[in-house]
Amino acid sequence: MAKPDPNAMLRWLPIGVGMLAGTLLMTNRLLTPQLTDAQARSDALGIMVSAILVLTGLLWQQVQPRRPDSVELVGREQFELEPTLSDAAKTELAWASHLLLTNTVTRSLILWYDGKTLLRRGILPEQPSVTPGAILNRVLTKQQPVYLVALKLYPGRLEFDYLPENTQGVICQPVGSRGVLILGAHAPRSYTRQDENWIGAIADKLSNTLSQEFPAASKGQNLTPNNHGELTS
Repeated sequence: MAKPDPNAMLRWLPIGVGMLAGTLLMTNRLLTPQLTDAQARSDALGIMVSAILVLTGLLWQQVQPRRPDSVELVGREQFELEPTLSDAAKTELAWASHLLLTNTVTRSLILWYDGKTLLRRGILPEQPSVTPGAILNRVLTKQQPVYLVALKLYPGRLEFDYLPENTQGVICQPVGSRGVLILGAHAPRSYTRQDENWIGAIADKLSNTLSQEFPAASKGQNLTPNNHGELTS
């Protein structure tokens, strides 16, 4: 359910005050049997002030950013790490995921690497496995992140069945050429450019760590997933 905008009343306040003041001025003038020059000047000034208030309110409706509607994601709090990882790798993945979950709008986070789900953290459904679809395959192939600002508008959202069903926005960030960091948000259009840059920097750091954690694959041929999510040369 969408949360109310706490600034809505503030944006409407100048409009309401301006319209109320203008109405009272007009009523007072109509009920005045004999209009003096001083009152005429006061009424004109009051009407101008009321008009400015209404105009200010209308401008605030356009200029002031509104917080995107957020929802409560369907799922439960989870934190799972691939048990075969070294303690150092587990510590770094826990650190990186904590930063992303506490400093961005991210509420669900998954790290898929070399055909394995190394990390699941945040609000997530019970579905544990990640099967790369067209979007993840494109991220791996082109080595460029994909930001789906409003997931419900994209037909490709069906491949993200490992995220909460009401996830509002998704970033798929490549982790080197062998993995993808998948982040789910509880509000659409909520990641900023600064968030995206920061996520990219963290993914680069994780790529360096994981390439040392799994050196065998990095020495062989470059692996890419096929349509079935299997790694092939």
